[in-house]
Amino acid sequence: MERRLIAQANMTRLRFWFSTGCFSPAIRSGPLNFAPVRPQPPRLRSCARWLARSDLTAVALALLTVICRAEPFTTTPSSVTHTPMDRPEITQLLFHPVKAPRTTPPAGAIDINVPVAENATIACRLYSHAPVSPTLIFFHGNGEIIPDYDEVGPMYVRENLNFLVTEYRGYGWSTGSPLTSTLLPDSNVVFLALKEWLTGHGYTGALFVMGRSLGSASAIDVACTHQEMITGLIIESGFAKTLALVKVLGIDLAGMGISEEQTFNNTGKIARITKPTFILHGQYDQLIPLWQAETLQAESGAKNKEMQIVPRAGHNTLIAEAGLLYFQAIRKFVEKAAGIAPDWRERRRQFKAQQAQQAAGEAP
Repeated sequence: MERRLIAQANMTRLRFWFSTGCFSPAIRSGPLNFAPVRPQPPRLRSCARWLARSDLTAVALALLTVICRAEPFTTTPSSVTHTPMDRPEITQLLFHPVKAPRTTPPAGAIDINVPVAENATIACRLYSHAPVSPTLIFFHGNGEIIPDYDEVGPMYVRENLNFLVTEYRGYGWSTGSPLTSTLLPDSNVVFLALKEWLTGHGYTGALFVMGRSLGSASAIDVACTHQEMITGLIIESGFAKTLALVKVLGIDLAGMGISEEQTFNNTGKIARITKPTFILHGQYDQLIPLWQAETLQAESGAKNKEMQIVPRAGHNTLIAEAGLLYFQAIRKFVEKAAGIAPDWRERRRQFKAQQAQQAAGEAP
């Protein structure tokens, strides 16, 4: 049964409501209707289970996360300058590292190691499509590690994207211990090292940074610091105000004399980012409420910025609710930002090929 996806633009953000509950790609310039799309296949549903299984409290008690693995770099390691956010009661609340032994990368994936200090190495894993394809350097959320993306990564590859996941200190098989003061410096060292690795291995496609939940702080900081090196920024389930988020978790930073500028300061940084920006958020996110994403959208300094809200999705269920359209929406934003979107003839060819595949799947 065919299902129609209806998009509705609303000032600085776009909300999409679906009669089927599916997630649809959005165009910031106005509402569009899209061709029917099948519900996500069983395998994709299994790919998304890890997003839904996390205990919300455990995820909430963290705002920082993991992923990565294999080749050394000469990039200068980050130095440690302790900040008020490194107080033990704050660090224990924010960081919940998930340790895991190194795993064998799946077919087509490559592991990379990035040293960030004498006693700390960050693991990364690249799910590669092709050197000429766009690459997303991804900072994941708290409670996640590289193997969690071994089924999600190939979904990006199917959309003709390279997906490069990076960890944090103490997560997965990355070494060291996480600190608020090292999170963002490490992220910048890792970004530069991975860019060097990609260039040295012949990867020439457009470069994007993407962050989910805790990882939104890393992605925004990297995009703000090195925006001349990237084509665009993608934020999923990100936050604008650290003080408000941490207060929900039980600590009043303002009462401790800590200002927003002394935290991750995502709002202040995203205002300085002018590269194309794409924000995705769950309609019913209880950990990072929707207003946080709306604030990022409103404060973004980019002229080309889009926001999509996934109906019924919580903090960890965007892929589970959106299905294949989640990856398609990201791919369309990337193509548009990189100037490689197919023309109408190619889109028509792709649509007919998709119809043929659907018809073949329904044939007895």
